[in-house]
Amino acid sequence: MTPECPVPLAAAVLSAALLLPGADGTRAADPISLALPVACEIGKTCFLQNYVDADTSAKWQDYRCGAQTYDGHDGTDIRVPSMDEQRAGVDVIAAAPGTVIATRDGVADVSIREGTRESIKGRECGNGVALRHDGGWVTQYCHMAKDSIRVSRGQKVENGTPLGRIGLSGNTEFPHLHFSVRHGETKVDPFAYDAKEGSCGSGQSLWNEAARAALSYRRGEVINAGFAGTSVTMAQIESGEARRQPPNASSPALVAYVRAIGLEAGDVLELSIVAPDGKPFAQQRQPPLDHSKAQFFAMVGKKRGQMPWPAGTYTAKYNVLRDGQSVLDKSFTFDLPPG
Repeated sequence: MTPECPVPLAAAVLSAALLLPGADGTRAADPISLALPVACEIGKTCFLQNYVDADTSAKWQDYRCGAQTYDGHDGTDIRVPSMDEQRAGVDVIAAAPGTVIATRDGVADVSIREGTRESIKGRECGNGVALRHDGGWVTQYCHMAKDSIRVSRGQKVENGTPLGRIGLSGNTEFPHLHFSVRHGETKVDPFAYDAKEGSCGSGQSLWNEAARAALSYRRGEVINAGFAGTSVTMAQIESGEARRQPPNASSPALVAYVRAIGLEAGDVLELSIVAPDGKPFAQQRQPPLDHSKAQFFAMVGKKRGQMPWPAGTYTAKYNVLRDGQSVLDKSFTFDLPPG
């Protein structure tokens, strides 16, 4: 996926947002304790897409030595499944008590895939908020929805104070919150504070107990699954359009689709449909992935002949095999009414 390259909200606030320890009149404190920065359920209504890049070379790896990041990524990305959920509204909330030191609003919610990269130059964070916390800590919240920012500079906030809503503003391709942490001028991975470079799973988590449990490391997740009456594309899944094309008895096709994130090189994907009479309807087994995939979608189905599709319950089964073992599976159904 195209890197977001998040930057401070504006060059003019760089010195304010990245304070050295003690620059605000306090001395360095103990590590900050962070709550979830989003009002959604991780793994169900929102998903962790990318971690901080822990590799300082041109390669990349996350804090567990996995590939769920990209070169130079400096934050934690928490996404919603599609633009439908984004439009419905998911709050971004303060992860710790602090003071608002910068905000920006008014940037359109448009994917950079639509040729907007030049128009957001210098505003790659999109609509966002930066908070200063005791001990020289700063948190930053990027890509929020246009006209959703609810705080102003100088305002005091507490854990859970609404800051705005997840959006698609700035240098991004999908609706999510880019959450970054700094201590003084140093980028910090909240999953592995003070970890030794090249280590796997070392360092200290800055998340509080509840957030740490919700953000447990996952090696792949299904974020979208459904049936459609025609072939679908990744763009239609992202926009939410795919779910608005359910099959009926006269649909030109009957397909099942699944989009997953965090898949790894060598993974083998299987997707099948069982017809209402219990017989196989369609099935697909893809060759092993040639490299890790930030996101990947599979689709299987058939085109309709002259007869309408039989009514009843169609069952789809998705399975990911890693080193010969099932590591991710999902079953889902669709009840097709009589024509």
